Amino acid sequence: MTATAPTTSPPTAERTASARPRRLSPQRLIGTHGLLVLLVVLVIAFSLALPDTFPTAFNARTILADKAAVGFIALAVMVPMTAGQFDLSVGYLLGLTHILAVGLQVRAGLPWPLVVVVVLAVGALVGLVNGLLVEVAKIHSFIATLGMGTILFGVSNWYTQGQQVTGRLSTAFLRLTATEVAGIPIAALYVAAVALVLWVAYEFLPVGRRMYALGANPRAAALTGISARRYTTGAFMLSGVLAACAGVLVASKLQVGQANIGPEFMLPGFVGAFLGSTSVRPGRANVWGTVLAVLVLAVGISGLEQLGQAFFVEPLFNGGTLVLAVGLSGFAQRRRVRATAATAARAASAPPASEPSAVEPSPSATPTGSS
Repeated sequence: MTATAPTTSPPTAERTASARPRRLSPQRLIGTHGLLVLLVVLVIAFSLALPDTFPTAFNARTILADKAAVGFIALAVMVPMTAGQFDLSVGYLLGLTHILAVGLQVRAGLPWPLVVVVVLAVGALVGLVNGLLVEVAKIHSFIATLGMGTILFGVSNWYTQGQQVTGRLSTAFLRLTATEVAGIPIAALYVAAVALVLWVAYEFLPVGRRMYALGANPRAAALTGISARRYTTGAFMLSGVLAACAGVLVASKLQVGQANIGPEFMLPGFVGAFLGSTSVRPGRANVWGTVLAVLVLAVGISGLEQLGQAFFVEPLFNGGTLVLAVGLSGFAQRRRVRATAATAARAASAPPASEPSAVEPSPSATPTGSS
């Protein structure tokens, strides 16, 4: 048997550059971790401006507890976004589910664990209807979910008859948001736990890769066997469940149900999802970017309010940040596409590696193996 020794060609400049570790340049730091940098800057700035009130454990607990529902709504918006869809019904669904969470205990006398199950089932059902409207009826998600949200708002007003739903709630139900673990509000830990599960699903499981593929190129995803109907409907159902979780938290915290609560959560939720897509994984909706964006919003609004700004600062801040976030998200996505195209072009233009050539053994060489 003739021994062969492959010859290797010298590495190209592209291979050499890719083999070297990428340095964490300031531009890459801002592009990938800009929200984290902004969060640190905001905390330092407000701490210097408000040394007696802002950098305190009480203020940190208040921020985490107050924005837990916004965190759930932002994640509820993010999930359909990864599949290329929008869910405008999440705020109205929060409104209806928090009313049901109170009303089913006060009016129907149901135990609170059963109420939570029913409320989550309602969220999943609304998500299922949204998914069917988008995938079966072929209605654009913007229109379908906006119409569904309006219907939910009408149902909320019908159930409440324009009045507040109040009554005695279970103490255990109130502890869903009143408990602290190691000084951290338990509602914030709920958000962290759900975010961790979503992160694992999107980064390490096939379902996450398929969702991203569906959002990036539905036609190509369909050619690879990914069912758009299944994954889109599942994304809307998960979005509905997350919005219902937010409704449960709001009901436990406010202890009252009223129809005008809910829609105001939609704007910060969308801000969090869009702003989050500019960081961690720029150009792509992602879990930790969304969580960081919610924290940036919470810290910014809390600091401005403590500085004595008027009550209308929050909607102005959220609205302005949404416009900025959408613009930055589009820029990050275009930059990511250009970078991918440039990498593909370099790979296509690189000279191919030379074919292995047979090396004749010397007369004194012995065979390395036999059949």
